[in-house]
Amino acid sequence: MKKIQFAVMLALSLMLYSASAEDFVTVAWRIKPPHQYVENGVEKGILLERAKQVFALAQIRTQFVEEPAKRIWNNFSIKTKNYCSFGWYRIPEREPLVQFSSVFHNDPPHTILVSSASIKQVAMHQTLNAVLSDSNLTMGVVDAVSYGPELDAMIKSSKNKIERSITLPMNMARMVAANRASYMFIDREDWEYLKESEENLQQTTQIDLPGMPRGLDRYIVCSKDIPAEQMLRINVALQKIFKAKKPGG
Repeated sequence: MKKIQFAVMLALSLMLYSASAEDFVTVAWRIKPPHQYVENGVEKGILLERAKQVFALAQIRTQFVEEPAKRIWNNFSIKTKNYCSFGWYRIPEREPLVQFSSVFHNDPPHTILVSSASIKQVAMHQTLNAVLSDSNLTMGVVDAVSYGPELDAMIKSSKNKIERSITLPMNMARMVAANRASYMFIDREDWEYLKESEENLQQTTQIDLPGMPRGLDRYIVCSKDIPAEQMLRINVALQKIFKAKKPGG
């Protein structure tokens, strides 16, 4: 009888342990300063801190892990369970893979970072479309991420040579500084951070041209198995955070 009781208790313990483990949500994030990054072994960044605040307010137990963008979206593609990430644009090809939260962050428009060897050639053009039509220029493109639907379409139809690399935006900026690409599109907030921390980027020039699409919203994204009740709690937490940020809120 004692053996049976022990077996039942063990089975219940294992079931409870399994349920507890499944309750944890993995929140994956890619390195993208100043939004999220590691400095001297310490995780930092305005969006990383915001994401931790959101899940804490939503009372969702989490484990935060740093992963490359390509791996994050592969994990969504293979239907990894209890899996979320943050700071992503809402584009059509992602709709079948994930659930989107309410707005997590709003980007200003992208800007253009130009190499020292190409600044005269780029400066000859008065609009973004003219730059994209110049077959003598090489555009650096960070692969496995989206620049937003409008810029993605512009890149696809561009007459520029395309230098694609599965790398970090800051590494692509270094490639532009080394004249391995004529120019790149870069998040304005990324540039504001990098120009202060990367001395070699002083050789580059940042410019704005008419025709740049407006800044886009970023979202928290979660696997389809995350319950609707948890997504609601995430959205309520976001509302509380943004309300607190407003003057007088």
